[in-house]
Amino acid sequence: MKRPWLGVLSVAAPAVILLLAGQGCNRTMPAAAGAQPAKSAAWTAPDPSTIPPGPAGDSIRLGAHIFEETPKYAQAFVGNRLSCGDCHIQGGTAPWSGPMVGLPGLFPMFNERAKRVISLEDRIQDCFQRSENGRPIPWNGPEMIALLSYIQWLSKGQPAGVAFHGRGLEKLPDLRGDAAAGATVYSQQCAGCHGADGAGKPPILPAVWGPDSYNQGAGMNQVKKMAAFVHHNMPQNHPGTLTPQQAYDVSAYVASKPHSPFHEPGK
Repeated sequence: MKRPWLGVLSVAAPAVILLLAGQGCNRTMPAAAGAQPAKSAAWTAPDPSTIPPGPAGDSIRLGAHIFEETPKYAQAFVGNRLSCGDCHIQGGTAPWSGPMVGLPGLFPMFNERAKRVISLEDRIQDCFQRSENGRPIPWNGPEMIALLSYIQWLSKGQPAGVAFHGRGLEKLPDLRGDAAAGATVYSQQCAGCHGADGAGKPPILPAVWGPDSYNQGAGMNQVKKMAAFVHHNMPQNHPGTLTPQQAYDVSAYVASKPHSPFHEPGK
């Protein structure tokens, strides 16, 4: 099943309105009760008419395609069936789901996992190797340029160096997840979309464990990070209805399931 706006985006920029409004993409979910708007006071979604003609605009549109259908448009660099938009929802504009807006103005930055300052290109590479269970895309290749172009275009109007509202993931208290309790939460709240076997129905419903999902090195494989994502964004039809403890429990359950090993490049 294809996302309605993707087929149009390559030839008609106005379809991007649906992406940014969160209404034309199958990944879009209703706003949680009391959720903050998906933009800060200083930012509004860029006007699709600002996508330039020619190669520059083509690159932005390619970046949007890669973002939402990564295994199709960056096939050579993906080792599973996940796409960027599975975690960075609403085309990378939704708060508390790792939004892309404003990132070009925040990088380079220190990365705790890498213990060094990294560039935005480094961070994209990291996602391909971990969340996509794949390999690095060429630094100057069309895929990298397209993703950077798309993120830069999304960030129009966001002041450089100012974090976008809802940047990163929601802040939850430190809790201990109970995988056994999480099995019940998963069965009742998650299996309907992601399957009892965690395999989902890619590319629409992502796998949460197994060969089609992220590997052990992905941020989503960390219970605390997954709990923050789940609490704010899941379940898809009733986001924000799980308690923090339930989010931790179901995340512990998913983390207890098989995920492909992560192999550090060059090692």
